[in-house]
Amino acid sequence: MSVLKELVGKRTHSPELEQYRRSYEAYCEYAHHGRWKPCRHLHLVCEKLEAVERGEIDRLMIFMPPRHGKSQSTTETFPSWFLGRNPDRRVIEVSYSANFAQKFGNRNRKKVADFGEALFGIRLDRSNSSKTNWDIEGHAGGMISVGLGGGITGEGADLLLIDDVVKNRKEAESETVREGIWDEYSATLLTRLAPGGRIILIMTRWHEDDLAGRILKEAKESGEHWEIINLPCEAEEDDPLGRKPGEPLWPERYGADWLAKKKKTVGSRDWYALYQQNPQPPDAVRMFKREWFEVMRDYPRDARSVRYWDLAATEKRTGKDPDWTAGARIAEKDGIYYIVDIRHVQSSPLGVERLVAQTAATDGRSVKICMEQEPGSSGVNTVDHYRRSVLKGYTYYGDKKTSNKVERAMPLSAAAEAGNVKLVIGDWNKDFLDEAEVFPNGRHDDMVDAVSGALTMITSTRFGILDYYREQVEEKGLLGALKGALKGGGT
Repeated sequence: MSVLKELVGKRTHSPELEQYRRSYEAYCEYAHHGRWKPCRHLHLVCEKLEAVERGEIDRLMIFMPPRHGKSQSTTETFPSWFLGRNPDRRVIEVSYSANFAQKFGNRNRKKVADFGEALFGIRLDRSNSSKTNWDIEGHAGGMISVGLGGGITGEGADLLLIDDVVKNRKEAESETVREGIWDEYSATLLTRLAPGGRIILIMTRWHEDDLAGRILKEAKESGEHWEIINLPCEAEEDDPLGRKPGEPLWPERYGADWLAKKKKTVGSRDWYALYQQNPQPPDAVRMFKREWFEVMRDYPRDARSVRYWDLAATEKRTGKDPDWTAGARIAEKDGIYYIVDIRHVQSSPLGVERLVAQTAATDGRSVKICMEQEPGSSGVNTVDHYRRSVLKGYTYYGDKKTSNKVERAMPLSAAAEAGNVKLVIGDWNKDFLDEAEVFPNGRHDDMVDAVSGALTMITSTRFGILDYYREQVEEKGLLGALKGALKGGGT
């Protein structure tokens, strides 16, 4: 018999009962009959959950590896303690499937049935025996548990608890699934939140653009604050628990030997996503490293240049994150490639046309212009429209893609690793480097695509050495161009 059941019938102000009412960590230990083991990372989780109950935190994300107690310590237990202390509050719990959600709902229901009266003086409403939608007798509070997309119309939530809405890697990699999850969150779940309501999101990170990634991106723009508990399986720098780099999260259960074996078993990609909560592989397996790109104050003004546009004429809308239009200008001299400038925007087709025209005017007519040509007649029509109406009088070409984005980026990767690609200082530098570091696994690749296209064009015969000297003659005259060539100004 559990300690709590032995306490039934004692006075409600007894020290034992007060401890379990006041301390969520103590409640977890006894509500699970001693099977829940206190440890340092779960102690931190319990502290944050207590702050949620007190109203000190209204947005909380918890990122932890599989099998490290995150669901048992939160979704399976916290709603029952929260409702015990707040019997007039409503809880909605959402998981990736209805069966999964039902399990959590039923386990909270059982805890209220077993311990609610002794601890908090509450009982289940006996008129409702549902495992997924139950109420507190004599109070307005209760809990509903649904799979993602399940019916919650008409329901309200003072506490919205979302636990692992992605089932597996296949779902995580599907942009359609990710969009569906975002739509359900933004259009349905958020509308159920009561004024002053709190949200807890519990996840094992699968993908950079998973629900947590999308929420944080939106929060960066809106200013919404989220408290984040990020607990990688193997400690990294600035660990929230004060661990040294490499130290296991739960050494009593999963020690250094287990970590080493698990890394080999799951592979680097899933290790960094599922176990380190960093859904991108380390620098060693990426196509680009930040340190490969030296930032310069200027570039040789007699270098030949090309501007390459990767179009995505989709206007930004709230909650959506479509591709960007990117226009990268590269200059080349003596085998060194300078990324001079990148224009980057989410706008309407008309807005994109205006940007392209303004940029061409700024660059000048000596800078050749290329534009990615999409397959089919629409691509041909777009290129033709720009030639006739937007870039009339400029040297302009459409570029038909014949390979995938990774293959197109390989020459850029090789040149950058060799130290032959420089960045001219600009406010776009950080965005480009952030995107390049996670390429091709990031949500966006428009800037890398544009730079890759510019590099390909400037090294092709279309933009080869004859064009370079023709430009020199036009700019300096025949005699000036010859003098430059004799001094080593050519390639």
